[in-house]
Formats: sequence, structure tokens, C-alpha cells
Amino acid sequence: MLERRPPQPGLPTAVADGSEADDVPFGAIQPSVAIRDWLLSEGARLPNADDMLSGLAERLAEIGVPVDRASTAIDTLHSEYSGVGRVWTRENGSTVRLFPHGEASEKAYRASPFHAVHESGQWLILDLAETPDDRFSVIPELKAEGYRHYIVVPLFFTNGTHNGITFATRAEEGFRDDGIAILRFIMPALAAVMEMRIVNKQLDTVLRIYVGDEPHRAILSGDIRRGQVKRIRSAILFADMRDYTRISADMTPEEAVELLNIFFDCLVPPIEREGGEVLKYLGDGLLAIFREPGDDLGGAAKGALMAAQAGLAALEQANALHQFSVPVTAGIALHHGEAAYGNVGSGARLDFTVIGRDVNLASRIARLNRTLGEPLLMSKPFVDFLWGDPVSLGEHALDGFTEAMAVYRPRSKAEALRA
Repeated sequence: MLERRPPQPGLPTAVADGSEADDVPFGAIQPSVAIRDWLLSEGARLPNADDMLSGLAERLAEIGVPVDRASTAIDTLHSEYSGVGRVWTRENGSTVRLFPHGEASEKAYRASPFHAVHESGQWLILDLAETPDDRFSVIPELKAEGYRHYIVVPLFFTNGTHNGITFATRAEEGFRDDGIAILRFIMPALAAVMEMRIVNKQLDTVLRIYVGDEPHRAILSGDIRRGQVKRIRSAILFADMRDYTRISADMTPEEAVELLNIFFDCLVPPIEREGGEVLKYLGDGLLAIFREPGDDLGGAAKGALMAAQAGLAALEQANALHQFSVPVTAGIALHHGEAAYGNVGSGARLDFTVIGRDVNLASRIARLNRTLGEPLLMSKPFVDFLWGDPVSLGEHALDGFTEAMAVYRPRSKAEALRA
């Protein structure tokens, strides 16, 4: 057993020169290596990050490192939040907290022990009985829950982000020197595995944000060669803002972006609620699909119609609440056919683009919205999948297509009652 010494700050976690094993007791080397090997193999492949954190804590406890609480703070790339916090406790398991972008999250971070260790680059090891409550906001909580000893470790990833992990124990003697030595020994492997998992997760998230769910899966599966095409049978929704050029003519770029974001906040949630997927944002418009499950019973068309009607209702409500500086309206076209993804571009710069006859046809129908004075139009192939009785608006020529297309609008509630 090593002699008990006052806790020392230690080296930044970016340094791993092999000396981490020097203080590990001889009898603990083999189990410590086993934990490190678990992290680099099974732990790295666990589908859920919570399972890796709990698995690590449980394995440490098994070899005499009395971890009763562990937490991580991870910087992330996401449009809605800047970081993810996880807390595991022996009695309650894992919980997750998302930190939204903005001043509140930044203020909370600067008051946290993670900011302190990122500034110093050193481990922070606290005897909670001797730590003032106002040292960090988490200290009173840890004391109230009976923890005696607290370790905060900075994790500096190769992409430049600052992250961290903490360990706390209720053991009367706290974390002994041999336990701290084991933590130092496994930390380089833990940092490497966490970075690998997080980078993969960020790649997945960023691709989904920018190209959509299906294209992101295709890209990650290797469909990145120019000319590759994938076809999807679906209901197609094409929507755009009417008079965007006129409305935004005198706006600053920031005001125009805010206008578009409020507009899409009206249309996109109903699309996603009904199982649709936005494939492309097209300036002041968007293209979405609703996949057929394979039985062609009209579920995709019904979902697309409900999403379109809910989106128009949300837009009407936003106007009523004066969320726009001027009233904003939309034109939506619904069609049923085949959407195709294709890798288009030159050299090393490609775009995963939605192409095909049916996509073009949907965009041409959308141009009829203004001509016919209707916010929502449906093609004959789309209507063929509906059980309802829409109102025919006749056949209309579409630019680039030799044959005219029959188009319809939904029957209003009043018309349905009279029918």
C-alpha cells in the first residue's frame, strides 16, 4: 500500500509519456491495464456514451477506486446547443443535460471547476470537507449528497476543444494515492476513446444538420463518388415564401436570416412530426420528402398533406402574433413520385443534390400557387393516394413538360360539410 500523501495537481492530460504507470501499485497494474484495454475495445464501440461512463465507474470500483459519481462536460458541434453534460451516480444511473448556445451557458461554465482546470491545465483534487461552498456552484450539492473527495480532470482534444471528466467518492478516506495513480494511468486511453467517439458523433450530427437524414447516412456509408444516384419513392413537398425578394430588399443580411428562420420554424416542425424529412433548403424555400413504407397505401401522402396544412396554419398564427415585420405567406406544392439523390460537382468538391423529373415537376407546380391564388396545390399523382375528395383546378401546362398536369386543392371544412 502506498503511503498517503497530500493530493498533487499533476500534469496536463495532453501529456502522456509513459510515466503514468510509475505510481500504480504492482498488484494493480494488471487490472488497470484491463480497464484501459476495455476502454480501447468494447468501451469504444458501445452505442451509448452513458454506458461507457457507467461501465468505467463500475470497473474502477471493482479494483478499489471508490467512484460513486462521475460526470463529463463535452464541447460539441450542434445548431441548438454548445455542450453536453453527463452525470452518473451509483444510485440513479446516468442523466444528460444539454447546454444551449448563449450567455447563460457561458456564465455557468466560467463558474464551474471545468473552467478552472482548463485555465490551469492541471488536475483539481479537492477534499470537500476543506473546500468552501462558494469555491464552485457544485460544491454545496456534492456536500449535501455526502461526497467527501472530488477530482476534476481537463481533457484537451486534438481538435482544440476543452472538455473534462470528474470523479467523486463518499468513501471516508477519499481517493487514496493508488486510486489516483490508476486514474492517471487510464486517462490517456480514456481521453483518446472519448475524442474518437465524440468526433464520430459530431460528424454524424453535422452531416445530418446540413444534408438531411438519408443523405448523411448515404455519405457515411461511402456513397461519395461523383455520379452515384439513389432513388426513393415518396410524397414530395416543395414550399417557398411568396415575394421574398420584395420583402427582404431593404433588410440587412441579419434581418433576412431571421426572417427565413422564423418562416422555416413554421414549416419544418410539422414536416418532421409527420415523418417527413427536409432534404434541401433552397434560399427562401425547402424540399421535403415523406417516404412510402412500401405498401403504397397513402400514408406518405396523408402525412405530407397534414404537414402542409399544419405549416400554413403555423404561418398564419405567426402573422397574427406579428412575429414577422410584414405579413408573410407561402406556396406549397405536393406531388408523389421518385426523388433521386445524386453526387454532383467536380474534383474534390461535390454536392449531394436532389434531382429527377418528379422533383422538377413539384417545383413547377409550386409556381402555380401565385397564378391560381392558392397556398396549397396537389398533383394528380399525389391525389391518387388520398382517400378524400379534393377540388379540381383543371389541367395546367408546366414549364419544361410536354403534358399538362391536373392540379387540385384541399376541400375546405365548409365545402366538406356541404358535400
